[in-house]
Amino acid sequence: MHVFITGVSSGIGFAFLKHFLSQELTITAIGRNQPTIEGNYSFLNCDLADLNEVQSLSLKSDAEEILLINNAGIIGSIQRISLQTSSDIAEVMTVNSISPMLLCQKVLQENPRKKITILNISSGAANRPIPSWAAYCSSKIALDRFSESLQLEEDEKKAQTRVFSVAPGVVDSKMQEKIRISSSLDFSSLDNFVQLHEKGELLDPNIVVNKLVKLLNTSNKTHVVYSIKDID
Repeated sequence: MHVFITGVSSGIGFAFLKHFLSQELTITAIGRNQPTIEGNYSFLNCDLADLNEVQSLSLKSDAEEILLINNAGIIGSIQRISLQTSSDIAEVMTVNSISPMLLCQKVLQENPRKKITILNISSGAANRPIPSWAAYCSSKIALDRFSESLQLEEDEKKAQTRVFSVAPGVVDSKMQEKIRISSSLDFSSLDNFVQLHEKGELLDPNIVVNKLVKLLNTSNKTHVVYSIKDID
């Protein structure tokens, strides 16, 4: 199997990389920063905010089975849209939605008639509006709906393609660090996230990855969009 993973320098992406390095697989890590880990994998430097760089990537593989993990994501400015002096809406939508969509398209077009599994890392923010996260919430619900539509398309073709879009929960990550240093004047939910950290309730990325691998290995896939809470 050939595994492609985006956003591998930390968090869930790094945990996935560690997990797969323990197996005899072909691994391609994709991102701006190469992870500080030794092992048998290749690294493709790509800024997922730059569509020209994304379009230049190739996900063609000689393997008969391929796993694409679209993990990279950014939360963007934690601030009300009307108060942003420099909007990063386009960047958030590109990294979290458009680039993963393009990578899904690439892996399917460049590897016809192969067994392909796609895991898109979504968010619980796709399911509810959160003030000061407008672009982030929008990008994740877009990824969920894209994933569902893509699975239907592949089913119509009777292809060996499985698509998942999973909200991993509140994971101990650099994104959470950014959230905690935001201003309470800009982010009305700040205290909730500070309390999760102080109470030790953030999820360990390695535990999350173990659950996600269990989902990927299931033969009883009933839908596309999951929450980490759905996985025993």
